[in-house]
Amino acid sequence: MKGGVLSAPGDYIYFKSQVPLHKIPIGSKQWRYYDFGPKVVPPLICLPGIAGTADVYYKQIMSLSMKGYRVISVDIPRAWNNHEWIQAFEKFLDAIDVHHIHLYGTALGGFLAQLFAQHRPRRVRSLVLSNTFVETTSFSASMPWAPIVGWAPAFILKRHVLSGIRDSPQEPFIADSVDFVVSQVETLSREDLASRLTLTADAASVGPLLLPDSSITLMDTNDYCATPQSLKDQVCERYPGARRAYLKSGGDFPFLSRPDEVNLHLQLHLRRVGVEARPDLIPGAPKDGSGGSSNEPNNGRKDADDSSENDKRDSETPPPAESAEPPLAPEATGSHDLDNQLLKMAKLSDDTDESVSPPLENSFFRDKQNLLVSRALLNVTCEFFILNMLLLYLGICTLTGNVAAV
Repeated sequence: MKGGVLSAPGDYIYFKSQVPLHKIPIGSKQWRYYDFGPKVVPPLICLPGIAGTADVYYKQIMSLSMKGYRVISVDIPRAWNNHEWIQAFEKFLDAIDVHHIHLYGTALGGFLAQLFAQHRPRRVRSLVLSNTFVETTSFSASMPWAPIVGWAPAFILKRHVLSGIRDSPQEPFIADSVDFVVSQVETLSREDLASRLTLTADAASVGPLLLPDSSITLMDTNDYCATPQSLKDQVCERYPGARRAYLKSGGDFPFLSRPDEVNLHLQLHLRRVGVEARPDLIPGAPKDGSGGSSNEPNNGRKDADDSSENDKRDSETPPPAESAEPPLAPEATGSHDLDNQLLKMAKLSDDTDESVSPPLENSFFRDKQNLLVSRALLNVTCEFFILNMLLLYLGICTLTGNVAAV
C-alpha cells in the first residue's frame, strides 16, 4: 500500500511530517501502524473498518498523545478467517511488547475487537465500539458471490466496499471525512480488499465476553450509517450495562467528522477504566500537566527541533521501549483544567450534543453528485460484464471437465 498526501487536509500533512509510520513483517503478515505517546501508558489500539487504514485515526493520535495517552493505530492485515486474525493480532502485540490493551474499533474493526476480547480475555482491559455489530450473518447473505471474491477485479471490490457510503449532499465536515476515507481506499490492494470482504462475509458471531459491561463504551452516530440500525441494536442488547456515548451526527466516520467529541469520549472512557495519562512525559509541557500555550515561542521552537530529530529515526522497525514524543499541535491545545471541565460536563450530560446543521445543497455538491452518479452507472455496466464473463468462464470449465470425464 502506498499512502499519498496530495490534496490531503493540512493537519494530516502535518501529522505525516511528525509521526513515523512503522512497517514490520510478522510471519506471512505485513503490519503497518502508528504508535505514539508515552510508552509507560497502556495503549489505546484503534482498529479501522473495512474501508479504513491506520491513517484514518490521525486526529485521535495527535489529540490524545498531547494529553499523555499512548495511541496505536493499525491496518487490518490480510487474514482470511477470524481465527487467523486473532492469532496474527496476538503475534503483533507480542512483537511490539504490549500485553494489556484497550481497543477502539469501528464497524468491522469493532467486530474484530470483540472477537479478540472473547478469545484472549486476559489481554483486553476495555472496549470502545462504534457503529459495529456482533454477527456477520446478514453480510454473508448479501454476498452470494463471496466464494469467488478472491478472483474479482479490484474495481468491483472497491465499488462494493464504498457502496454503503452515502454519496448525496452532506454537511461539509462529513463530506470531507468521506473524501478522506475514499482516498485511503484507493491505496488498498486487491488482496487487502478481498481479505476484508472475506472477513465480513464469513458467517460468525461474538460469544459471551468475560469483560464486564462497565468496561465497554458504545459510541454510535444517530444519523445515516452503513451499519444497519438493527445490527447496532443487537450490540446494545448484548451489553446492556455499557456506557452510551451517542453522537447526533457524524456519519460513518465520526472520528474524522466529529473528532473533538470522539476524543472527549475516548478520554472519558480511559479515565473510567483506570488509565492514567502521563502529560509530564511530554517534552516541553509544564510539570503541572497543563498544555502548551501560544505565548511560549521558545518552548515551541525547542519542541519543533526535537520533533525534527525524531523524523530521522528508522520507521521500519518497532519503536523503542522509551517514551515517544507526541507531536506539537498546530494550534494551542488549551489547559489541562479546561479538559477536566469538559470531561465533567460530559459526565453530566452524555446524551447532550451539538445541534445538527442542515445539509448544504449548492452547485458544488450537485456537480459532485452528478459525477458520482455517472461513475456508478459506468461501474455497474463494467461489473455486469465482468460477472457475466466469470459465469461464462466457470461454465466452460465445467463443460470441459464433463467432456474430459466422458
